[in-house]
Amino acid sequence: MNNTLNNAATTRARSAILANTKGLARAPSRALYEKLVIVTRETELESLTAKFNTVEQAKFYLEHAGQSFTPIEQAHARYQETLSQLRDIIPRGVKSQIISRDLVPQFTFAAHDLVITIGQDGLVVNTAKYLTDQPIIAINPDPSTIEGALLPFDNIKGMPDLKDILSGNSTIKKITMANATMNDGQELLAFNDLFIGPRSHTSARYDISQGNQTEYQSSSGVIISTGAGSTGWMRSVYTGAVGIINALGGEVNMPKNDGRFEWDENLLMYAVREPWPSKNSQANMVFGVITPDKPLTLTSHMSDYGVIFSDGIEKDYLAFNAGLTATIQIAESKAHLITP
Repeated sequence: MNNTLNNAATTRARSAILANTKGLARAPSRALYEKLVIVTRETELESLTAKFNTVEQAKFYLEHAGQSFTPIEQAHARYQETLSQLRDIIPRGVKSQIISRDLVPQFTFAAHDLVITIGQDGLVVNTAKYLTDQPIIAINPDPSTIEGALLPFDNIKGMPDLKDILSGNSTIKKITMANATMNDGQELLAFNDLFIGPRSHTSARYDISQGNQTEYQSSSGVIISTGAGSTGWMRSVYTGAVGIINALGGEVNMPKNDGRFEWDENLLMYAVREPWPSKNSQANMVFGVITPDKPLTLTSHMSDYGVIFSDGIEKDYLAFNAGLTATIQIAESKAHLITP
């Protein structure tokens, strides 16, 4: 009987506790992310030191060439201070690992990693291409000199709240990427843009197809832009085209918002650079939109100098020579950028 009374009292006590805690958010039983992977870039000071062996020798060389070494030292100090601030806000007990950007292509990111980049926009761009669903916290190490369109956090606007983010309490912006798939199975992702064309200053030769349109072209290459890249290389294309037409007596304005479209829009834009019309080549398909149901296909007629590279990194390329066909489409994977 005493056991029965004790059990009943325990049950009532548990019920009272549950009643009193209704409406309160329950703390997560485990963090959503298990490890922080911090991606860093080499500072100019570190690069010069590697070249000249010591800081003193690097300083001697630059100052004798008439260049001040002070801004380089200051930029390095600001970078190291940002890294130190980040280390200070990592919650106790959370695993973390620091890797340089040179190791990113070979690094295996785990499904529950949370990635933090400290550097310019380019570091975000070239890290995102090697991730699946892992989100990125992008930190600006020097807001006084780096504009950072992709860098929502810094020591002025505020560093990220890692405790909240690790528990899954964060806003994630998904960013559309471009994908080039070759008929030999190779693939290349682009965060900002893809370039398809010659490796040097020669003419790119290829068939270009979309829907029921196909033509043979000779040009300086083709640029494919995402929403994130629409304020970069593609904007330069618009600016040049508008300037030439107006100089020739025509009247044309830049597209709305200077051609900018949202990072998460499910489309890509393409433009052909310097298309050459001749007896054999055409120049009708010089600008257009790539959508999920309308990919762009190019077949190379370049013997040994064709390339496809992404985001301005010429070393990160696929050979695009005769016999190869590339299908350009919206990538299935998205980049995930954490915003405040």
